[in-house]
Amino acid sequence: MKIIIGILFFQLFSVFVISQEWVVPADKRGRLSTFEFSDSIRKAGMQLYNLNCISCHGTPGKGNFQRLVPPPGDPATEKIQNNSDGEIFYKVTTGRGQMPSFKNTVSNRDIWNIISYIRSYNPSYAQSVMPEITSAAYPGAIIGISLRLSPGKESVIMKVSAINGNAVVPVRDAGVKLFVKRTFGLLLLDEEKTTDDEGIANFSIPPGLPGDTVGNIRVSARFSDEDKFGTTSKDTVLQAGVKVIPVSLVKERAMWNVVRKAPLWILLTYGLGVIIVWGFIFLVLLKLRDIFIIGEHIQHENRNEE
Repeated sequence: MKIIIGILFFQLFSVFVISQEWVVPADKRGRLSTFEFSDSIRKAGMQLYNLNCISCHGTPGKGNFQRLVPPPGDPATEKIQNNSDGEIFYKVTTGRGQMPSFKNTVSNRDIWNIISYIRSYNPSYAQSVMPEITSAAYPGAIIGISLRLSPGKESVIMKVSAINGNAVVPVRDAGVKLFVKRTFGLLLLDEEKTTDDEGIANFSIPPGLPGDTVGNIRVSARFSDEDKFGTTSKDTVLQAGVKVIPVSLVKERAMWNVVRKAPLWILLTYGLGVIIVWGFIFLVLLKLRDIFIIGEHIQHENRNEE
């Protein structure tokens, strides 16, 4: 009994903690996008929102979000729109409770694309843009990332540089990550690396990494410590994967296919089920007919006796 009470108390306490106001650290609230929100950015954000967010938050402005505890809310409402860009970015990347963290599944740029789409439902919104990405470790410099394949195509070589005017110096001892873009998010390629004295980090490419029809993979590089080295990211396409020819999901027989391409056992089971149901109905009708005939016969005999 004590164990059950303890579990219930823990669950209630967890719900209470999660339902409290989500306070974003002061140094994260002022974060801004490094690019202006355009129509093309908002369109890309809509696609990303529909892929990652709509299942819980619903269609903005419709109020059809999932009834969870705490409720995820409608992004078009004043409660969410009153958040600064930095607060929305922080909440999307870190997650809390039933909301997952998208830090390692959606790139920073794509998160800003989603924010641009969310802001399109706020007619009074006026965007502020951070014109340059700089690093606290390299004051006044702009951080740049370049990616290239090794000669044998067995690894991706990342080079990080700090550019200040005409001076270009390597960014050393920076934690960096490399992701491969997939349909439903980002896949971490190799483990986190640290740049060497030349600002270089190598990421091994696993054998058989699937690419597109010509073997291309889309990769995205970013810093692990963005507060120190900035929010620079680098997206590019490298011919480092295995050629994959996509196969239509409706080419072969499958449960999700059309009726004529459904698995044979489903068709047979369905057909047999229909026959059994209609056979049972027909049998019931025959029995009712027999009862009716017997009743008529009894009534006829009763009339003759009278």
